[in-house]
Amino acid sequence: MSLPHYLCPICRSALNSQAAGFHCSNNHHFDRAKEGYVNLLPVQHKHSKDPGDNKAMVLARRAFLEQGYYQPLIDKLTSLYQAHGDTNLPVLDAGCGEGYYTHQHKTDNNSVYGVDIAKNAVKIAAKRYKSCHFSVGTLSHLPFEDEFFGWLFSIYAPILEPEFTRVLKSGAYLLTVTPAEDHLFELKSLIYREPQKHDTGKSQIKALRLVHEEKLNYQMDFNGPDDVINLLAMTPFAFKTSEALLEQINAMTIFSCQADFHIRLYQKT
Repeated sequence: MSLPHYLCPICRSALNSQAAGFHCSNNHHFDRAKEGYVNLLPVQHKHSKDPGDNKAMVLARRAFLEQGYYQPLIDKLTSLYQAHGDTNLPVLDAGCGEGYYTHQHKTDNNSVYGVDIAKNAVKIAAKRYKSCHFSVGTLSHLPFEDEFFGWLFSIYAPILEPEFTRVLKSGAYLLTVTPAEDHLFELKSLIYREPQKHDTGKSQIKALRLVHEEKLNYQMDFNGPDDVINLLAMTPFAFKTSEALLEQINAMTIFSCQADFHIRLYQKT
């Protein structure tokens, strides 16, 4: 496994790897956790005591994803990755969560990084996927030098165009996955009297060239309530959940719901 390359999040100088962690020439030190990740989120970049998804949300997402409901999305992402660019160059999963998508891009010849503001998620990722480099950090101040990555992907995470563009090499690719109009509409219909479809009118990235765009839509069929509850727990809808709704879901024997993804691939020219 190659040594990780990070910038100090405080002074932006290079971090040197040591057995216990990382340090820069200005004597800023960052310990490597026992799980293998490094926390590069200074207190001044935090907006709360424990930012990002809480442990319950992280565990629910892990349990749901491991059942394979998003496997068609995984297949599409890895296919696009293998078809574009140099797969020997470093890869970044910006907003990696618990690393489920991150490790899918690891090959024998590349270095794969995952960064997320949620320490709960990064801890799980680093413990499970030892061949990838994980760090706690903020997407608005990525701890990497300019033009370091050959491929960057953002899956259901904030898309911060200036930082993403900064860390991409010339000719590199950015892949984004956002919800399309009908994503989880049937789940929304359990919660809201008048469920709204996703707003997909947000502007696209302007600094990069759009080279591929598609929608991926398919039906997910659930046998029993457990996976439905996990799906609900990993969405913003979870905060609207009532005891009555949980009782309704727990009484379900079958449930079907759409997965509807908008996939865009950009290139830095």
